[in-house]
Amino acid sequence: MTLKQWVIHLIKLLFPPQVLLPDIVGIDIGLTVAAIGIVLFLTKTKRWGWLWREWLTTVDHKKIGIMYLIAALIMLFRGGVDALMIRTQLIGPHGHFMGAQQYDEVFTTHGTVMIFFMAMPMVFALFNVAVPLMIGARDVAFPRLNAISFWLFAIGAILLNISFSVGGSPSAGWMSYPPYSELAFNPGPGENYFLLSLQVAGIGTIATGINFLVTVLRMRAPGMTLTKIPIFAWSALITSTLILFAFPPLTVALGLTMLDRLFGASFFTIAHQGMPMMYVNLFWIFGHPEVYILVMPAFGVFSEVVPTFSRKALFGYEAMVISLLAISFLSYGTWVHHFFEMGAGPAVNVFFGLSTMLIAIPTGVKMFNWIFTMWGGRIRLTVPMLWQLAFIPTFVVGGATGVMLAAVPGDYQYHNSYFLIAHFHNVIIGGTVFGLLSGVYYWWPKMFGWKLNERQGRWAVVFFAVGFWVTFLPQYLLGFEGMTRRMATYPSGLGWTALNFWSTIGAYIMAVGFIIMVYNIIWSRIHPDWDTTGDPWDGRTLEWSLPSPAPEYNFARIPVVHARDEWWEMKREGRTDEVKISPDTVKPIHMPRNTPMPVMLALAFFVGAVGMVFSWYWLAIVGGLGVVAVLAYGSFADYREMEIDPKRILNIEAKLGRVES
Repeated sequence: MTLKQWVIHLIKLLFPPQVLLPDIVGIDIGLTVAAIGIVLFLTKTKRWGWLWREWLTTVDHKKIGIMYLIAALIMLFRGGVDALMIRTQLIGPHGHFMGAQQYDEVFTTHGTVMIFFMAMPMVFALFNVAVPLMIGARDVAFPRLNAISFWLFAIGAILLNISFSVGGSPSAGWMSYPPYSELAFNPGPGENYFLLSLQVAGIGTIATGINFLVTVLRMRAPGMTLTKIPIFAWSALITSTLILFAFPPLTVALGLTMLDRLFGASFFTIAHQGMPMMYVNLFWIFGHPEVYILVMPAFGVFSEVVPTFSRKALFGYEAMVISLLAISFLSYGTWVHHFFEMGAGPAVNVFFGLSTMLIAIPTGVKMFNWIFTMWGGRIRLTVPMLWQLAFIPTFVVGGATGVMLAAVPGDYQYHNSYFLIAHFHNVIIGGTVFGLLSGVYYWWPKMFGWKLNERQGRWAVVFFAVGFWVTFLPQYLLGFEGMTRRMATYPSGLGWTALNFWSTIGAYIMAVGFIIMVYNIIWSRIHPDWDTTGDPWDGRTLEWSLPSPAPEYNFARIPVVHARDEWWEMKREGRTDEVKISPDTVKPIHMPRNTPMPVMLALAFFVGAVGMVFSWYWLAIVGGLGVVAVLAYGSFADYREMEIDPKRILNIEAKLGRVES
């Protein structure tokens, strides 16, 4: 092959027709202009060094949490645009907004982005921001591993998102079932992007699970027994345990699919005696616990928000903990309800139908806990509380329709219809997204030192919640009317047109709610309502005993815990001066140093993954050697902790008014 032929082949490989559509080219131009603008701004303001020192190489869990949050909001925008494209295509019969191939790509990336690259990082953002502070720790158990986790997630997100510009997007659906994902039916690099992005990000996710499991079990302040851990920290502990057992089956399934595609294996290829059903089992052994990995942190958020804004202790703390543990256990015995129709037999279907109904019991317990906590309380309708009030009816409907789907004869009718789509979004948006956005508003002052505007926040809740119901209530009816999912278009005369029209209108109303959220962030930053107390909500747990934002070492003196809601009890008993330090008792604090190793490791993974995506095995080997080299460098380099001098600590605490006179 001559050089000219090789260049032509490379251009065709990197820029096939599906990435040269006018809308994609327009997006590419916009992103390029934005990137140039950011580079020029950083250069003009001489902030490259600041960016490197303060953010790219940081191991501070609070900054890592903020980076997770920024990434999650960007991915919420990306996944939301995909959703609007889907609904625009389906607003009426015989839609021509997108072709069938582009439609397949958009609904694939919509699901993948929202589950793995929006919801998961928002969960980890709140874990990083809140958990170490509320258990009285100075950091997570493994700070450098925490940074590695973030940067591997970031590389996974970048891999998936460059696919629509270079090479082509995946199109086999976010579940990537064979044979749709097999090479014979899905040639090109698109599906390879999907497989590699999730595997790279999945390594970071498993590492995060290990990190927060150890953090909650081993880093708690003195006196904080398991019966005194805040519920959000319990949700982090249980979620981390679920991650450790749920993500390995997904990793195996994706890895075997990659072997089928790149190396001619036949694990799931029917023509060579492969078993596609094995992939389906592996995926849903991960997939249903993943639902609870996403929703249990939301349960934890509400278990902090409701007592704070009801000015009451959480009703039924022990029942709440037991219900969370029960859900984590039962979630591994429900996965077959995702494929009742695939011939497992009546005995298997009955078992998994009953187990699915059973899991609704501990889920319902928490609803009563929150309602009884509010009962008789002095409720303040702040934005975090409004998200909770929007959540309760939404999630109840999602849970009830889940029980309907658990009834095997009914599921034969509902499955693969828009009824299932509406149920899934009822749970994930009405549960996970509402809960996580409540947590974002709740802990925002602790992250940034200023509050988001309440009036604008209320409008965002109203538009988002109303838009949600206008979007998905018609989809339940569409399911009853027989409309199946993954349809790129539909004929007229089936009674679906009006319902699809209103569903699309609802999606645009939700988009207005998101725009108001973004405007709220920008406006509140320009006109900041500074939190000078560290406790803007009159909170109950230890993070509200710290300034906003917390200093790099979190606690100048590790607190000793005597009660479940320690900060609330300190305020009630008039012991708030205990947070102040005496000059003669300050000791040096040892904290981990920043390190470039996580960024270097992520770049090596990126090089190797790109090599695998395009079957450039020489590049994959270079990336693999880079991973080994960075790990070796990290193992032998001298990463001594830095010591924060007592004088510096006293200076910081004095400025915060936390030194005894």
